[in-house]
Amino acid sequence: MKEIYKKHGEGIQEDPNLVIEYDPLFKGVLGTGINRRELLQMGAAGALGSAAMPAFSAKRKWDPVVNICYIPITDAAALLIAHDLGFFKDEGIDSKRPTLIRGWSPLVEAFAAHRFNLTHMLIPIPVWMRYNNKYPIKITAWDHTNGSAILVGKNSGINEPKDFGGKQFAVPYWYSIHNIVSQRIMKAAGIKPVIKPQSAKLEPDECNFLVLAPPSMPPALAAGTIDGYCVAEPFNALGEIKAGGKVLRFTGDAWKGHPCCVVVMHEDDAMDPDRAAWAQGVHNAVVRAQIHLAENREEMSHLLSRDGKGYLPVPKEVVKRAMMFYDPAYYQNPLAIKHPEWEQNRIDFQAWPYRSATELVVSDLKETVVTGDDAFLSELTPQHVADDLVNYNYVKTALEANPKWRNDASVPQEGDPYVRTEVFQL
Repeated sequence: MKEIYKKHGEGIQEDPNLVIEYDPLFKGVLGTGINRRELLQMGAAGALGSAAMPAFSAKRKWDPVVNICYIPITDAAALLIAHDLGFFKDEGIDSKRPTLIRGWSPLVEAFAAHRFNLTHMLIPIPVWMRYNNKYPIKITAWDHTNGSAILVGKNSGINEPKDFGGKQFAVPYWYSIHNIVSQRIMKAAGIKPVIKPQSAKLEPDECNFLVLAPPSMPPALAAGTIDGYCVAEPFNALGEIKAGGKVLRFTGDAWKGHPCCVVVMHEDDAMDPDRAAWAQGVHNAVVRAQIHLAENREEMSHLLSRDGKGYLPVPKEVVKRAMMFYDPAYYQNPLAIKHPEWEQNRIDFQAWPYRSATELVVSDLKETVVTGDDAFLSELTPQHVADDLVNYNYVKTALEANPKWRNDASVPQEGDPYVRTEVFQL
């Protein structure tokens, strides 16, 4: 265990290949000690754009024990709660304590190497894995909806999207909802997203995008090495409380009930008839966990935090803010919530993977600036991806047995709850 988890995450199972340092600025709430040189290196690396997939084999011996890896974000909450509260065990399935991984690239690589059989990923990542790298992966459910924001420094001079000209902006991955939504918002304001070395000169209408691991974002914002970022919770709440940040816009207030992280499985686990009962049990547990999260936010905030079971290495006040604080009266300057009539929460939990949202992700990816070879996107049709990448069977069966999922604000309350029209309003 590294020192940070000895202090604030007793019992956390941490990936042993990660180097996590103590940052006194954040008094132990984050595992990061980045400096400007490291920031430049991370931005130049481009994460997913140049990542290589480990070799895989279809003949691996199957282990029915659920083995989860996760990024320390609230997106993973349903998987963590399904394990912690014994929901997998109630389905007759054993599970190991989930393993915390600090960045998306190492998580992708660890999952692809079959070190884990269940995880959450930003919804564009499986698109990249399956169609660019020919990796056999399936989306089997959504983990949650919304749960992200665009955060800027209080002294950044950014009060509306048109102010991003000449600024440095971080996203957690090129293939992320955060990159898609941030670029769409900036383009609508006349700002051109670019990917350049951080030391490069920017035109007045250019915003430079770089990739940072989520835990690195708040200290980078506090240090002034970036001007803003878009990421999942609790790193927006942490940025507000500890890094002097302010929410410019909640992403779920622009794209109503949008997906962010999805549940993914290896294709053989999701499609092998001999594993169907196991896969169904996994999804029964995840849906049950989502409903429990929605109905017990304060208690679950404590459990997930470093003051509880330590799944997220941040204090309960941060997780509680991320799970519960969404007040239109407070978020007025700048106007971070423009659609209170949508009656959403800062983060919500529902599992149905709407085809319309998958199709919108694929369409928008074609217009989003990323690094690496993105030629594969031109060959994809949104309809094919929605048909081929997603397995709808297990999650639908689980939802049919748990009708409370329909209480979520992003679920149509009239007509077919499994079909919706995407609402994206800037």
